[in-house]
Amino acid sequence: MTKEKEEKQMNVRELTVDILLEVLEKGGLSHVVLNQALGKYQYLKKEDRAFVTRVTEGTLEYLIQIDYVINQYSSVKVGKMKPFIRTLLRMSAYQILYLDRIPDSAVCNEAVKLAVKRRFAGLKGFVNGVLRTISRKKEHLEFSDESIRYSAPCWLMDMWKDRYSQDVVHKMLASFLEKRDLHVRCSLGRASKKEIMDSLARQGVQVKESEYLDSVLLLERINYLEALEAFQKGWIQVQDLSSCLVALAAAPKKGDYCIDVCGAPGGKSLHMADLLGGTGFVEVRDISLQKVSMIQENIRRLGMSNMEAVVMDALKLHEASKEKADVVLADLPCSGLGIIGRKPDIKIRMTPESIEDLSRLQREILSVVWQYVKPGGTLVYSTCTISRKENEENAAWFADHYPFQAVNIEGRLGNKIQSETMKQGYLQLLPGIDPGDGFFLAVFERI
Repeated sequence: MTKEKEEKQMNVRELTVDILLEVLEKGGLSHVVLNQALGKYQYLKKEDRAFVTRVTEGTLEYLIQIDYVINQYSSVKVGKMKPFIRTLLRMSAYQILYLDRIPDSAVCNEAVKLAVKRRFAGLKGFVNGVLRTISRKKEHLEFSDESIRYSAPCWLMDMWKDRYSQDVVHKMLASFLEKRDLHVRCSLGRASKKEIMDSLARQGVQVKESEYLDSVLLLERINYLEALEAFQKGWIQVQDLSSCLVALAAAPKKGDYCIDVCGAPGGKSLHMADLLGGTGFVEVRDISLQKVSMIQENIRRLGMSNMEAVVMDALKLHEASKEKADVVLADLPCSGLGIIGRKPDIKIRMTPESIEDLSRLQREILSVVWQYVKPGGTLVYSTCTISRKENEENAAWFADHYPFQAVNIEGRLGNKIQSETMKQGYLQLLPGIDPGDGFFLAVFERI
């Protein structure tokens, strides 16, 4: 191996370990930290970007299992290690356990070099010993404990087992560890589906059509999303299939005035504006200028003239909005348990106590924003989680406390997405069982 090639590999590995340090030791959000890093180093080759992404996400996905393995063969337990060494071992153990194309010897050697480079030369023997032992013993590892096998916290498994069968829970947890396609929604008013698919194919993107929604495509082999013609021209918007159901469930009519009270990054609002076909108006709100700026950029890119983004706190009543909206979207802050497959650090950060706090926050927001709905108008409550407290219990609480009734949503979401609960006005999608991410939505009409 040439010195230049060695240095390049070191740089990619060093970038990866720094991303993981930011997430695991400083509380950064994985998707934000990773996207910022890849945006900063756009010059990286496609295979290097893929390596950074795969190792970052894989280490987080399998973190509970990785820590268990390291603790089996280390004289110092993971929790007692120096943060850099802990992160370096976790990242390297993931490569040894799950990336066959990289020789274990290379993983060990690069980890030792990186330890020395970051001034931990005194621990290079320790790093080398732990990793080579894992390499030697990996074929004999067995994970009889379900939490270790699926790399999921025990409290989460227990919560879901109280509600779903063991088979369903196992399928959900297994789905979080599988490779996931990138879903995009096509703005078919701006370009035909064929035109969009042809453009993506010309740029080397592998495209599959969704069998559930005509406007959704599944993409693979993307190097840099922002460089795609279809993205730059506003023909596509990153949005999971399950998220696309919200605007469809709301079923806005031409000319409707709609408010999205917690809208960043704006996918559902943009979809709503698309469905209005240039008529009506969508006002999308969020609490910070940074989030609103993100929405505004998407509005400009998609060329939406019937849409505006503004800074507004959903917990504070906006008097001028009372009984003005035909549709209110309340896609509220939640635990995100349905999107662990895309944001694996959620299962590390989230706790039962956090779910209690978020459930209360959701009720506080709902107690304000219902007032924006006209009599006869629609409110859609949605989350990207699988938690009775945040979903069914909050939907029932809302109907009990405010002048709203559930709406039968059968037929609004296409022919292939069906559930008995749709007659009662709500839908819970489960990852690994249903299409897309784990997601909940409930539709109400103001009486």
